[in-house]
Amino acid sequence: MKRWLARMLKRVALLLGVVVITLVAVRAYQVRGGPSLDPWHTHVPHELSRDEIRQADWPTWLAAENAVFDEVRREVTDKLPEELRTPSNRYFEGSPMYPGRFRQDWNRSYTLDPQGPPKGVVVLLHGLTDSPYSLRHVATLYRDHGFAVVGIRMPGHGTVPAGLADVQWQDWSEATRLAVREARRRVPAPLPLHVVGFSNGGALATKYALDALDDPQLPRPARVVLIAPMIGITEMSRFAGVLGWPAVFPAFAQAAWLGVVPEFNPFKYNSFPVNGARQSSLLTRDLQAHVLREEKSGRLAQLPPFLTFQSMIDFTVSTRAIVTSLYARLPANGSELVLFDLNRSVKFGPMLSTGANLQPDRVLTPAPRAFRTTVITNADANTRQVVEQVTDAGSTTVQTRPIGLEFPIEVFSLSHLALPFPITDPLYGIRPDNSDDFGVNLGALALRGERGGLIVSIDSLTRLTSNPFYDFMAERIIGALLPPGS
Repeated sequence: MKRWLARMLKRVALLLGVVVITLVAVRAYQVRGGPSLDPWHTHVPHELSRDEIRQADWPTWLAAENAVFDEVRREVTDKLPEELRTPSNRYFEGSPMYPGRFRQDWNRSYTLDPQGPPKGVVVLLHGLTDSPYSLRHVATLYRDHGFAVVGIRMPGHGTVPAGLADVQWQDWSEATRLAVREARRRVPAPLPLHVVGFSNGGALATKYALDALDDPQLPRPARVVLIAPMIGITEMSRFAGVLGWPAVFPAFAQAAWLGVVPEFNPFKYNSFPVNGARQSSLLTRDLQAHVLREEKSGRLAQLPPFLTFQSMIDFTVSTRAIVTSLYARLPANGSELVLFDLNRSVKFGPMLSTGANLQPDRVLTPAPRAFRTTVITNADANTRQVVEQVTDAGSTTVQTRPIGLEFPIEVFSLSHLALPFPITDPLYGIRPDNSDDFGVNLGALALRGERGGLIVSIDSLTRLTSNPFYDFMAERIIGALLPPGS
């Protein structure tokens, strides 16, 4: 029996080896004909190490951040060859998308103070390939309701895409703790601390709340707000690191990238390194294991309330994982999950992929649940007007209420990117208010024309980038700030 088992293990190992070698060979073949790498793909800025972040205070962090941006200007912007000095390149100082020309460069960490004494403090954590810009509207919302704000730029972000080629998720976790230290320095306990995370930042926010259960030195948040949180991602992302193996040979350097795309977005990378996907996968796996450990120990009962906003269709994160890996395990502590349904008044059903046509009852666990659920959906199949369908924690009764909003006629669903941005956002909004000039509006482009006329695929620009229900989301967040009964 032992010999048979040993032979089987050898065969399995051999088979896996053949599969891996084949994948690497195919990957190497694929990248040989891909686009060449530019300076922002090859220069890795020098960020603080994890140990240095652990020892840093906010002024030290900002000084190091300034040095990183100065380095990018010297080594990338100032050294661009003539053919890369184009209006569509965010790293060209003559481009209308060059962040250095803006009134405020939202790629950088920032703080906001309310008028008068603060009522609390919030830490904002942006997503992967993103920047602090993604939560600027949430930041303003908190500030206008009396909270001090700390918005931190995660290591590897906001500079050049190559910054993500060498970062580890533990660096982001350490930066989260730094931001919380600064938040508590500005606004000490017992005033409330909130942590808000978007996408990958949602995973970091949840991870911090769990870490605070284990470490009494970490300030505990009074509430965690998650926007399209990366609690779970696709299984294939677990093997993303394998795709980058050919990059150890200079001739296959492009293998370190899942996508090499023109950089026209001033506040988000378009190119995507393999290591970024790998680190997010490692973070979510560690997070899910941590939830299970705390559940077994009984400490999940000490978690603060969670408030989560999620689109039913999400290309980036798993909507089901938010329920099965997190919410189904939360205590009955006042948590709420808000799901934005598809626009079911549009006759696009036959065109939906099988995996995209999700129904709320297939995503949610059966009622009664330990958490409140709110589904934003069409009032009926003949109208674009939406209602909220609320099932309170511990109840099986669905309460329906109109909210005075509707799906835009051209929108069939929200997207992962859209949730934190109102439709008036000057960069991503479908109805931009032009309150800032960022050189381009990526949400309101009416893409009608001939193929091949744009520098990027039309597919990448048709993804919804703003939220027609942002006002509803803001109202829910404000409700979480107010004292009970107010």
